[in-house]
Order: sequence, then C-alpha cells, then structure tokens
Amino acid sequence: MRLRLANPRGFCAGVDRAIEIVNRAIEIFGSPIYVKHEVVHNRFVVNNLKAKGAIFVEELTEVPDDNIVIFSAHGVSQQVRKTANIRGLKVFDATCPLVTKVHMEVIRYCKGGFNLILIGHEGHPEVDGTIGQWDNKIGQGEVYIVESVEDVRKLQLQKDLKLAYVSQTTLSLDDTADIIAELKTIYPAIQGPKHDDICYATQNRQHAVKDLAQDCDLVLVVGSVNSSNSNRLHELAERQGVKAYLIDDADCIDITWFNGVNSIGVTAGASAPEKLVKDVIAFIQQHAQNVELQELHGEPEHMVFALPKELRIS
Repeated sequence: MRLRLANPRGFCAGVDRAIEIVNRAIEIFGSPIYVKHEVVHNRFVVNNLKAKGAIFVEELTEVPDDNIVIFSAHGVSQQVRKTANIRGLKVFDATCPLVTKVHMEVIRYCKGGFNLILIGHEGHPEVDGTIGQWDNKIGQGEVYIVESVEDVRKLQLQKDLKLAYVSQTTLSLDDTADIIAELKTIYPAIQGPKHDDICYATQNRQHAVKDLAQDCDLVLVVGSVNSSNSNRLHELAERQGVKAYLIDDADCIDITWFNGVNSIGVTAGASAPEKLVKDVIAFIQQHAQNVELQELHGEPEHMVFALPKELRIS
C-alpha cells in the first residue's frame, strides 16, 4: 500500500491564532471563557477546549454579565460587536485577519453606494458575519447571496446598477472563478477586490489535493462535516475522479474502503489538527500491508498572525 500525504494540510495561521486566543484566555483569566460559535469548525478542537473550560454559545444572551467572550475565527456582525460593547463584556476577537479583510471591503462598498453580491454559502457563520458589516443607515444598496452560476443568472438585476462582489474565504477556487466570470459577463462594470478573497490556506490546500488525487485510488480528507474548507477538499478530490471520504477521525474509517485499493491519499482541512492525521496514518499502517509512506512537496506556509496584546506571554 502506498500512502501519500498532501502538503500543506491541516491548521492555517488563522486557525492557529483562534485556538491560541482561547487557550491563552483560559490560562490568564481562568475558566469559564465564553466563545461565540465554535471557534473553528472541528469537533476534536472544540471538545478539547470545552474540557479546559471554554463554553460555546450562539447568542450573547447566553453570556453572563462581567464575563469574557471570544468571537470565533469566522467573524461576527457589527450588531454583535455593538451589543457586546453596550453590555460591557470583555471581548477578544479571534476573527481571522483574512476574513476581516473581506469585512473591510464590504464596509467600503457600502459607503460607496454599491449593491453587493456576496459569493458564499447562505447560513454559514462567516457569511452571516460578512453580511452583518452592511449598514443600511450608510448605504442604500442591497446585498445578494449567490452560491452558483445558476444563482447569478437568476438575479436579473438592472445592467446599470452600481455593483460589487466579495467572496467567502473558504470556497472552491474553481467554482468561485466560474461565478465571478459569469458576473463579469452579465454585469461588465461590476467591481471586485484587488486580491482574491479566498484565503491563501484554502488555495494551497486545494492545489495540494489536486496533486494528491492524481496518483491515488482513495482520498481521505480529515475534517468535520461543518467545515467549509474541508468539504471543498472532499468535493475537489471526487472531481478528480477519485473515491473520497470526509472523516472526523480514524474511527470513521471503514476498512472495506481499502478493498482493491493500492494507494491512499490523506489530507486535512485548515481546522483539523495534525494529531488526527497521525491517527489516520497509524490506522492505515495497522490495517494495510507493507505501507510505503510518502509526503508530497507543496507550497511552504510561513504566515503568522499576532495575538491580542493582553494575551501575549513574554
């Protein structure tokens, strides 16, 4: 059995920072520490933080007065920020800086009198937070969410409408490129960000899984089902014509998947810790014969995002 590991895989700088913010807050201020929404979308990470004293909530009403609340890596709306401020809650913001970049674009387009098209998955917390940057007291435009080329064609907006677009940071590169191309075809004057909204880690992991799938009979993507970037890796592997499964951990592997398989590829979403990858490797080594392990070369990642000053330990 040949076992090939994608590179890069697993944690990105934004996820590293978000998890470390929760860990440092618990270490410095003690538990409980409240976190609005799962700080990152991974069951193992969330359960580990719960065991240390983190309490995950969906609404600020669940946070008692005079407590600390951490905003997840996916970002929050301006209304959530205002509510936390009014209540005097102590806030640490774990929003990924690359999500914040998109938030700033939305605010700029709002102030500029644009109507906005947001490419993303409706109901995803990152999308909710991004929409929540739009202030109708400042701008009079509308926000439209599209997830596909078909959604773009259904919009039927006036051709002379002042339009701009932004994207969720964890989407499929190929799908987003098709959607943007369709937007520019139908609305030639539409404006967009100078640089891609899809984050570097999402792009790198998608390029890596394409390389991985070229020489594998089976691809295992380590990541939770509510992780957008992990789902995109799973879909992308299948689009290469390879059987692929999205798994939380090694316990999810069905040994019958290995029947007739000579090569297995393993990757992990940006919110999945390396420990889970090692567990999957150990499982394969235990249940397959003569496993030959190979780690692929990939795009080096050196990005580091600073922690809030109060959480830095000298």
